[in-house]
Amino acid sequence: MSQELSKHIVSSFDRDLEGIQAHIMKMGGLVETAIRDAAKSLETRDEELAEDVRRRDASVDELERVINDEAARVIALRAPAASDLRVALSVLRMSNNLERIGDLAKNMAKRTGVLVQLQPIDGAAASLRRMAREVELMLKDALDCYIQRDAELARDVIERDRDVDQMYNTAFREFLTFMLEDPRNITACMHLHFIAKNVERMGDHVTGIAEQVIFLTEGSIPADKRPKADATSTDARFSPEVGEVSGTED
Repeated sequence: MSQELSKHIVSSFDRDLEGIQAHIMKMGGLVETAIRDAAKSLETRDEELAEDVRRRDASVDELERVINDEAARVIALRAPAASDLRVALSVLRMSNNLERIGDLAKNMAKRTGVLVQLQPIDGAAASLRRMAREVELMLKDALDCYIQRDAELARDVIERDRDVDQMYNTAFREFLTFMLEDPRNITACMHLHFIAKNVERMGDHVTGIAEQVIFLTEGSIPADKRPKADATSTDARFSPEVGEVSGTED
C-alpha cells in the first residue's frame, strides 16, 4: 500500500469517527434537555411541556440508530486498530446509555400527565427537580470528559452518583411517610417514587458513559465496584421495576 493511500484511509477514518462523535454530542444535548424539561414539567404541572418531552424522544432514538449504523460500518470497513476500535465501541455503548436515559425522561414526563390529576405532594416535585438537575450536570460533565478524554473528571462523575442515590433514599423515605400519614396520598406517592427511581437509574447510565471515557483513555473499564448508596436496592420489596405507565405507551 502506498504511503499516500495509507494517509487517505487514515484521514477518511478520522472523518468518520468525528462524524459519529458529533452525533453523540448532539444526542447528549437532546437528552440533557429532556431531563431538564421532564423535571420542569413535573414541578410546574405543565402537561404540554411533558408531551413535548415525549415527542422529542423520537429524535433521540433516531440518532441512536444512525450512530449504531455508522459505527458498525466503520468497524466492518476500516478494521480499526486497537485504540481506534475502542473509540468505535465506546460510542456504541454511550449511545445505548443515552437512549436509555431518554426513555427514562420520557417515562417521567408520562407520569406527569397522571400526577396533574392528583393532589400535589408538598415539596416532592421540587425535590425531584433538584435530583434531576444533579443528573443533568453529571451528564454534561460526562460528555465534556469524553471530548477532553479526561479520566479524572470521569471518575469524579462516577463518584457523584452516590449523591443521586442518597437523594433517592431521602425521597423514598419522604414518600413512605406521606403514604402512612394519609392513604389518599398513596397513588401520587407511588408515581413519584417511580419517577425518583427513574432519575436514580439515569445516574447509573451516566456513570456508564463516564466508564467509557476511562475505557478509552486507559484501555479497560474500572475494576472497582461502582459506589452505590441506594439503601432500597438490596430489598426486593423496595425495588420495583421502572417500566412504562400503564395505558400511556406510545
